Amino acid sequence: MKRILLIVGILGFVVVGCTDSVQNDYTATNTTNKATNISAESLSTSNKKLQTIGVALGDLGNPFYNAVQKGTETEAQKIGGNIKVNAVSSAFDLNQQTNQIENFTAANTDLIILSAVDKKGVKPVIDQARLAGKVVIALDSAVDADVDAMISSNNTQAGEIACQYIADRLKGQGSVVILNGTPMDSINQRVSGCEKSLSKYPHIKLISKEQNAEGTRDGGLRVMGDLLTTFPKIDAIFATNDQSGVGADLAARQARRNEFFIVGVDGSPDATKAMEDKNGVFAATAAQNPAEMAQKAVQIGNDIIQGKKPESSEILIPVKLVTKENLSSYKGW
Repeated sequence: MKRILLIVGILGFVVVGCTDSVQNDYTATNTTNKATNISAESLSTSNKKLQTIGVALGDLGNPFYNAVQKGTETEAQKIGGNIKVNAVSSAFDLNQQTNQIENFTAANTDLIILSAVDKKGVKPVIDQARLAGKVVIALDSAVDADVDAMISSNNTQAGEIACQYIADRLKGQGSVVILNGTPMDSINQRVSGCEKSLSKYPHIKLISKEQNAEGTRDGGLRVMGDLLTTFPKIDAIFATNDQSGVGADLAARQARRNEFFIVGVDGSPDATKAMEDKNGVFAATAAQNPAEMAQKAVQIGNDIIQGKKPESSEILIPVKLVTKENLSSYKGW
């Protein structure tokens, strides 16, 4: 009988011990899940203040990106609170831009604004930043990733109005060249818009559209030099940004060719200066407002951080055509 009581006592102790172990494990798991839920709730409902902004751009040697930087700083000053703005240039290199965004995330930057150099390539680093609770806004060029907002010029409209101007000035006939650029979404949209306008005119021949001028003055000079050698007669050039258009204008001067005219996109200081030259062939530009885009990005980013979502996550800023005829009324960047 004593042996039986002893065995029963031991079994009872084991059962109670196992039960306590299971209960403790269950309680620990519930505590962890509860902590995770509380953390998620605090992130979604927090009213923290915007303190730091990281701006990842293509090339700060380009006046467009300088205007973006200035617009960001201007809006940050309006909000107040000594918001720190750190703008960096990637020279259109995906690896460098990826590293820069990773650094912003590691530094606990509140708001990341980026002009993507590769719409697909930046997805992993954007995903990482958002998983870390950072607000990410794409500027100027769309990305194949979930972002908090996308703000850009209406780039399709830019291509349409630029090449409609070309078609009108050529009276529906002639040979046209497109100076293409880095394969960013914004550039692709400009080319698409241009082709849409020109497609209405069967007597306008698009003789080149694949040459990549890389969005730079040097690239425009180099590519245009080759095109002038290849084609004895050109009637108009559509440059997918002003910098390549200014380079093409320089190539025309060097070759002493002035039978054509150039239309760009941006409304940059370099383009307006080229348009002021009566002897130059730079005739018009579809003007963007990079400072306004940047200011809008900061406004929306600040709202999101304070728990206010934008009515729409995609915002298009209209462009307008600036020509030699209306240049005096254009305020510029």
